[in-house]
Amino acid sequence: MEECRRLEEVLERIEMACSRAGRDPKAVRLLGASKTVPSERIRGFYECGLKTFGENRVQEFLKKYEELSDLPIDWHFIGRLQTNKVKYLMGKVSLIHSLDRESLADEIEKRAKKAGLVQEVLIEVNVGGEETKGGVEPEDLRALLEYALLKENLRVLGLMTIPPYLEDPEEVRPFFAKLRELRDKIEEEFGLELPHLSMGMSHDFEVAIEEGATIVRVGTLLFGERS
Repeated sequence: MEECRRLEEVLERIEMACSRAGRDPKAVRLLGASKTVPSERIRGFYECGLKTFGENRVQEFLKKYEELSDLPIDWHFIGRLQTNKVKYLMGKVSLIHSLDRESLADEIEKRAKKAGLVQEVLIEVNVGGEETKGGVEPEDLRALLEYALLKENLRVLGLMTIPPYLEDPEEVRPFFAKLRELRDKIEEEFGLELPHLSMGMSHDFEVAIEEGATIVRVGTLLFGERS
């Protein structure tokens, strides 16, 4: 089965990257970035052993959530999130990777409280300073974290980034290192544990793992090129 072969190849590469970095492969979670991937293909990968999938668009996610409701998939939301769409995610996604502003923290808090749950989130940081990317600026991270920590129905588990796309993954390494350093610094400053760093995609996830990624968001290598 093609899905199982592709999954196996990616898992092997994760293991090798962990081995180089002296890390336990169990400490890295593979997330299938399944934007535009039909539900039946997601089902195929699930049957091969991939349990975590991340979606970028709320409408597309809701459709797949219904179509795959018989599977206990661990769904994450990894795209930019509009405040008016937050209510549709409550109780359906275990982790939101893209908290990047106070108004979004307010909305997640409000909706989570209403649903009687604590929503786990990652703060997205724009380490490359690109205008086209979401995420809080590194210098504003501390303030947003402080704000989020006041919320009873919001739990910050770490940081996420989408670095600039550079052909050579080695050139992306400093951005991953910067996210890890930011995390270490605020953990120390706030006396917190932030276990997750969501960073690395199909062409650079191995470097991300070497720099401490705990969640890698892989799309193309698993599902093929997007149409």
